[in-house]
Amino acid sequence: MPNVKVFNMAGNEVGEMSLSEKIFGAEVNGAVLHSAVRAYLLNQRQGTQSTLTRTEVSGGGKKPWRQKGTGRARQGSTRAPQWTHGGVALGPKPRSYRTDLNKKTKRVALFSALSAKVAEGNLVILDDCKLESYKTAEMVKTFNALGLNKDVVKNYKDGAEIKSRTETVACKTLLVLPEVDKLVIKSCDNIPTAATTLYSTINVYEILNAEKLVMTRAAAEKLQEVYA
Repeated sequence: MPNVKVFNMAGNEVGEMSLSEKIFGAEVNGAVLHSAVRAYLLNQRQGTQSTLTRTEVSGGGKKPWRQKGTGRARQGSTRAPQWTHGGVALGPKPRSYRTDLNKKTKRVALFSALSAKVAEGNLVILDDCKLESYKTAEMVKTFNALGLNKDVVKNYKDGAEIKSRTETVACKTLLVLPEVDKLVIKSCDNIPTAATTLYSTINVYEILNAEKLVMTRAAAEKLQEVYA
């Protein structure tokens, strides 16, 4: 059973929490993760793209020239695909890209994603997350206190010489809440590298897309209550 440290919003350790082996200590199944991410991305597609065929482009009712005797190829309409301003042959039409996964596969994918974050040390349990007002600066301060940053080496040109420097940048972070908290959600909206979600609507793509997964203690307990 994995044990993780619990921190407060000031970044101080306030205890430990035991996580469910079934949810946070499962074997990571790469094939199922791939299927879940692929299904999520396909389901985001609207499928509303559409092109006009030769029958849908206006005009072209008159035959450009007579069938024989001109020395040119026979043509029946100026709206055929080979003509400028003609229709599109075999172009895209509205369709649904939707694909579904069964319930068991979805659960295996979710457990694999959460377990991968624990194994990588990228899961942070927050004792509680409460704000008294809309304060983006407070959430930035909390993320910095939790050490949700990384060092990135960047190259730059100094005259004819190329040098490198190390910069500290914020990690892409997903904050999981137990319930809707407008103060926290709105305060995180102005942070480009942060996103919020609820334990009941969390999905595999969001987990894998984030470099750091921050989950409140209450959200982790409710997640375990639902799935364990």
